[in-house]
Amino acid sequence: MLDLFTDPTPLASRMRPRDRSEIVGQSKALAEGSPLDRLLTRGAGAQSVILWGPPGSGKTTIAHVIASQSGARLEQLSAITAGVKEVRAVVDSARTDAEMYGTATYLFLDEIHRFSKAQQDSLLPAVEAGWVTLIAATTENPSFSVIAPLISRSLTVALEPLTDDDVEGLIARAVADPRGLRGEVELAPDALTQLVRLAAGDARRALTSLEGAAFSAHRRGSSLVELDDVSNALNSNVTRYDRAGDMHYDVISAFIKSVRGSDADAAIHYLARMIAAGEDPRFIARRLVILAAEDIGLADPQGLVIATAAADAVAFLGMPEGRIPLAEATIYLALAPKSNSAYLAINKALDDVRGGLTPQVPKHLRSATGVGYKYPHDDPRGILEQDYAPGKVGAQTYYTPKPLGAEREKVGLWESITSIIRGKK
Repeated sequence: MLDLFTDPTPLASRMRPRDRSEIVGQSKALAEGSPLDRLLTRGAGAQSVILWGPPGSGKTTIAHVIASQSGARLEQLSAITAGVKEVRAVVDSARTDAEMYGTATYLFLDEIHRFSKAQQDSLLPAVEAGWVTLIAATTENPSFSVIAPLISRSLTVALEPLTDDDVEGLIARAVADPRGLRGEVELAPDALTQLVRLAAGDARRALTSLEGAAFSAHRRGSSLVELDDVSNALNSNVTRYDRAGDMHYDVISAFIKSVRGSDADAAIHYLARMIAAGEDPRFIARRLVILAAEDIGLADPQGLVIATAAADAVAFLGMPEGRIPLAEATIYLALAPKSNSAYLAINKALDDVRGGLTPQVPKHLRSATGVGYKYPHDDPRGILEQDYAPGKVGAQTYYTPKPLGAEREKVGLWESITSIIRGKK
């Protein structure tokens, strides 16, 4: 087993797909007739492409497979370390190869969003003339990070994070494949679950973690990779957390109850536990939106705005940056005044409706007739006496404002409004 770890090439590189059949995930981007499908079909013609997706989603892999399928030479640069000088060297070589030998060159430029406008401009003549076929990769929206002339000359393909099933399949292949661990290790179920969770859709992270965990098991003389080996490989404590079991529900319950109870410190602790365990940040964001409407409510209507903005930010940013708006929303909602009056109002009304309290809509409120309807704007107060609630509904009270936060002022206001509408003054 020792020779598994003597190869200096990282497992993620050894397991890089050699052809289209080995590419994991991206079923939508690779669908029949899609731009990538055409690029990966031999003889489909050269077309520059911008691959936009999160880390580990397969951008580099797809570039290698495209070049391999076409039989072209592949040059690879990273915008982190390369500049105009390096780009021009590749372009000059590609031009010579094209004119003298008829050899096509693909230039894979990683992190293109890190290039300045001037640096991106330097690519245009080569792309326009067809000396190189550009395959650019970026984790940022090309509409904001790539110059318009390059976008107009390229296909833009959005890649998604790998699903948990994709990652699990990738790990299983790496364990069994002769290029990988050759079937000489096994994964305990909880270790596999943790590797999948911590990968968060990143194939490279999954394979790097697997390699480290396998080495940890080897160091203690075992071929079985256990949960502690995953923890040792990452040099951090692995949070015991089951996204489909009791821990999932217990921690999110404690999180929501801590926010509802206004304990910002406890809420942040539970938020950190979920993030560290790889909980879906969108799930956390949705629960915060629900809490803002249910428990903060009209005591601070801005709470729902903050929670919704946090959910949008998480969807836009992804992780790990998404932890910041999640923490901001958590603290804001924990410190906000609490009122569940809207929650109680709609629930009580629904109970009555489901119980059969659905009398006919009064004639003066119907859309077709409207005879007898009084127009509130005709009254200088903007409110006037009128029967809006038919029959027994008029005797029901659904909304009872709480004297807390911004809703405090609604206590007297609602009393005054109802007294006018009901004809009590």
